Amino acid sequence: MTSKILSRRDIAFLLYEWLDVESLTRRPRFADHSRETFDAAMLTCERIATDLFEPHNKKSDANEPHFDGETVTMIPEIGQALAAFCDAGLMAAGRDYELGGTQLPAVVEKAGFAWFKAANVGTSSYPFLTIGNSNLLLAHGSADQIERFVKPMMSGRFFGTMCLSETQAGSSLSDVKTRALPSIDGETYRLFGNKMWISAGEHDLAENIVHLVLAKIPEADGSLPKGVKGISLFIVPKVLVDADGTLGERNDVVLAGLNHKMGYRGTTNCLLNFGEGRHRPGGEAGAVGYLVGEPGRGLAQMFHMMNEARIGVGLGATALGYTGYLHSLDYARNRPQGRPPAGKDAAQAQVPIIAHADVRRMLLAQKSYVEGALALNLYCAKLVDDENTGDDEAVRREAKLLLDILTPIAKSWPSQWCLEANSLAIQVHGGYGYTRDYNVEQFYRDNRLNPIHEGTHGIQGLDLLGRKVVMQGGAALQALTARIGATVAHGRATADADAHRLSAELWDQWQRLEEVTAALHGAGDAGRTLANATVYLEAFGHIVIAWMWLEQALVAKRAMRAMRAMSGEGALGADAAFYQGKLAACRYFFAFELPKVGPMLDLLASLDDTTLAMQDAWF
Repeated sequence: MTSKILSRRDIAFLLYEWLDVESLTRRPRFADHSRETFDAAMLTCERIATDLFEPHNKKSDANEPHFDGETVTMIPEIGQALAAFCDAGLMAAGRDYELGGTQLPAVVEKAGFAWFKAANVGTSSYPFLTIGNSNLLLAHGSADQIERFVKPMMSGRFFGTMCLSETQAGSSLSDVKTRALPSIDGETYRLFGNKMWISAGEHDLAENIVHLVLAKIPEADGSLPKGVKGISLFIVPKVLVDADGTLGERNDVVLAGLNHKMGYRGTTNCLLNFGEGRHRPGGEAGAVGYLVGEPGRGLAQMFHMMNEARIGVGLGATALGYTGYLHSLDYARNRPQGRPPAGKDAAQAQVPIIAHADVRRMLLAQKSYVEGALALNLYCAKLVDDENTGDDEAVRREAKLLLDILTPIAKSWPSQWCLEANSLAIQVHGGYGYTRDYNVEQFYRDNRLNPIHEGTHGIQGLDLLGRKVVMQGGAALQALTARIGATVAHGRATADADAHRLSAELWDQWQRLEEVTAALHGAGDAGRTLANATVYLEAFGHIVIAWMWLEQALVAKRAMRAMRAMSGEGALGADAAFYQGKLAACRYFFAFELPKVGPMLDLLASLDDTTLAMQDAWF
């Protein structure tokens, strides 16, 4: 039976036919692997996601965790699914052998994790956060912290969180007020404050919860340092861990209450109090915290997890859009309604709604969004592998630059357009689509959180236009220009007229974007330059996804030529429909979506100040 969670065939196309993931096995880190081990890992993910994650997705949505003032209770299927995930070694799939991992490439690990995001985004949030937490500590923690906290997370004994936001600060992290005071033991700190919107912040799914907490160490006069440079990062476990790894006292981290969101209902979302006095480890007030790295470096360290989470949020948004697309495709193939325009005889049988052009339009739109986004997600994951294991310094440096500039797109574009795919999936279902009898209404609610998770579109736009395109003298933008230019040159080097046309259209839009970028930064007015940064983000993202589609189309065209050479024009084989679908989705994106970029670039080039000129009193 064809899965309605994700497409195994599409993932194989992206990994092996396009990204050539098998070539990674020539690198020393992945030398023990092969396509067989990659496929085995992927099949394990698909099986566990299908058998244990997807079946309780609707149940956990309808029966979200609740808090009685003392204990959080949730349906047992969540714990059962996570136990299977951990028992399969998936928490450490990408980590070193020495740490109990299997050293899978990031691109394979993320492709596998997409199955869990699509099957049950609420339950998958617990390992998602734990993996990101442990990766940060592997990069910035001490040997003792890795032994005490990271290894138990990688085995699934401990889970992890990230604690940034506060009720009064939100995304403005320079305004956090959580304090960290040196403890009388001279080694640890005692934290006092509150953290809001903490996903997976309280539960009994693991022996312990490792919170990564941003806090400020007061100045000598007791005042908190101003700005982000005064923020430090602390490990604050729910239960203290002795030097030998045994669990000790309960730390003074207390759940004040659960937030109830429109989606991700299987994930606890918490207001946590640190140092409120309910527990006093060792008799001293405050929650015990362990400083990570140097004081004042907390936000820079936290960006290690935040950037990973941003790409992960984009992958989750893609997965939700993708499963919604597959559900609506199945519905359209099996729902009879109406007759073709040329055959309105009521005596004729009704046709499946996929026979109607407008339904095919909606399905094509979804396909172009979700398959384009998945290509970008996996491309970025491959860049992580190149940054960490590239053959030389130049490869690693280029991969880092490309990751820097593509991260805002990889987070924001799927969060916007795969959400639109979910909206179209509801539309394909008609009146049934917004009932709880069908899954697509939940996919939309779950996905609506992702435009806010890990930084809104506005924040991503400011980051892209205000920093990423100009950093290091524009080095990242130049690297991306070279990559897109190489694809365009490849398209123009073929004898395919369609490839020539698409390549020219893409290059024209990209060159215009470069011109507009220069004009915006040459305006001499930071306010006007950044006023419409979200429009810039959307235009940039659409061009990047068009690039992803041209890349896929060129691979599909090459495969079709090879099939014709082997089978002749009249017998292309069973796989021909897959490649034809890729080419149709590419044509759709270039015909329906890429032209939207032109008016956006016109607006940006005009340095329009409508939003700046608007005043509060006029609303």
